[in-house]
Amino acid sequence: MNGLKLRAIFIGAPMLVVALSGAISLSAEEPVEGPSNGRAAQGDDPSRHPADGERHGLPPETFAVTPGTKFLVRLEDELSTKGTQENSTFKVKTLEPLEAGSGFYLPSGAEIAGHISRVEAAGVAGRAKIWLTFDELHTKFGDLPIVAEVVSVPGDHSVKPVPNQEGLIQGRTSTQQDARAAAAAGAAIGAVKGVKDKDKKEAAEGAALGALTAYLMESGRGHELNLPKGAKLELELERALYLLKE
Repeated sequence: MNGLKLRAIFIGAPMLVVALSGAISLSAEEPVEGPSNGRAAQGDDPSRHPADGERHGLPPETFAVTPGTKFLVRLEDELSTKGTQENSTFKVKTLEPLEAGSGFYLPSGAEIAGHISRVEAAGVAGRAKIWLTFDELHTKFGDLPIVAEVVSVPGDHSVKPVPNQEGLIQGRTSTQQDARAAAAAGAAIGAVKGVKDKDKKEAAEGAALGALTAYLMESGRGHELNLPKGAKLELELERALYLLKE
């Protein structure tokens, strides 16, 4: 009996060794979870680094976001030519990262502070205008001066930036379709007088004059400019933006 027990123990021992060695080899093949593997799973480019304001021994140009860079922002305050005062402040938040072109970037969500430098209501001129000035970009490592202008208002065809007039956004006048409708109504009114007087020539001239007057009145009639909270603006850098502490 003792001999059988010893044989059973010796037979079982190699099986235990095999089982243990198999478990060790399997654990060695499993990838080790860690920060580096987590980043790779998210598809981040290892050559890109969020700017922290430090130079890390590199020249300042390494951290420059070049002039002409365009990026989207979201308006955090409502702006209007009706009721908005000059020098009123506003904020926007970046919806896209600002790339320095050398792998360093400022993540989206950064806040830009600005102010209204001038406001013109629609009035008789027919075009509401508002001038936006962007002052500072708030980052985790400090405030950076920024010089940018609005180049478009995506999704809103009632407003447009004005070329070569930095910061100016104006409301469009009434559409051509509205103007044509007003002209038709004006022509009908102008023709009534000639018909009543039974003078075809006067009726034709009256219709033309009525159309011209109505068109001019409609074309000159503007709307107040309204930029609601949450509206998107496309900005363009006028000067290089350095992602470095002041």
